[in-house]
Amino acid sequence: MVEKRQIGDSGIEIAPLALGGNVFGWTADEASSFAILDVFVDAGGTMIDTADVYSAWVPGNRGGESETVIGRWLKRDPAKRDKVVIATKVGFLAGLAPDTIGPACDASLQRLGVETIDVYYQHKDDESVPLADSLAAFDRLVAAGKVRAIGLSQFSAARLGQAMETVAENGLHKPCCLQTWYNLVEREKLEGELRETALAHDLGIFPFYSLANGFLTGKYRDKDDLDKSPRGQRNVEYLKGRGRRVLDVLDSVSGETGAALATVALAWTMAQPGITAALASATSIDQLSQLTAAMHLKLTEEQVARLDEASAEAVPA
Repeated sequence: MVEKRQIGDSGIEIAPLALGGNVFGWTADEASSFAILDVFVDAGGTMIDTADVYSAWVPGNRGGESETVIGRWLKRDPAKRDKVVIATKVGFLAGLAPDTIGPACDASLQRLGVETIDVYYQHKDDESVPLADSLAAFDRLVAAGKVRAIGLSQFSAARLGQAMETVAENGLHKPCCLQTWYNLVEREKLEGELRETALAHDLGIFPFYSLANGFLTGKYRDKDDLDKSPRGQRNVEYLKGRGRRVLDVLDSVSGETGAALATVALAWTMAQPGITAALASATSIDQLSQLTAAMHLKLTEEQVARLDEASAEAVPA
């Protein structure tokens, strides 16, 4: 049985792993995407995370490809809709002007083939638009029944605090979650003021880059490994400082538990304060099995402490 966690104060409960949909319609074709989604749900997974911009960066794509694949999967088996929580996002390319949010939401609903988006995110902070305006546009979507809950993504601590003050002052629907960058080798991206602000407002936290571009799978252990994949060179900085220490301890805990390094890394993330679910994507069933296994792996306090020490920003004395 997979444990369930509530997203902030939304009343929505999910498993502690959210499946990233950025690969659907890109590095995972439709058939592979359907298979991954099926196995994810069968393994007890519940939340699927996508965005209207996925995957506009691919030549020939315009964005919306991931939502379209998910929509076709739901249409193939409508009973799956009651088993999953669908999260998507708006504003990465077009910004968050109120007159763009409503039509973008309608387009996402059409591609997904659903009547309501469970969690709708501001994909990244848009300081050119007053928070009162963008959040009021989201409030109207909730009132219209098009959105069930609101999320914020890629906000600084200061702007997150301002957003929460804005909804309180204007009587708007309160966001329930924050999506942000966080993993064992980049803890400072969340820990500190940002996490404290999120916790103070009872926001569920969803870390992306949970496996640090694949570094925490153990795939990249020296510079010769960086050419193993197109994104390998992104890992060059992880090889410095704490990166090697973290891999050493992941290897050790993996040996103790029999779990893959990716599984251990995600289990550590899921055990951190405020985390509702870790976000990760997969392009194959083999990759997915390492992710879903993290929902069942409970690390000991001693194992967590060793990973904490290895992943601390400063080198231990």
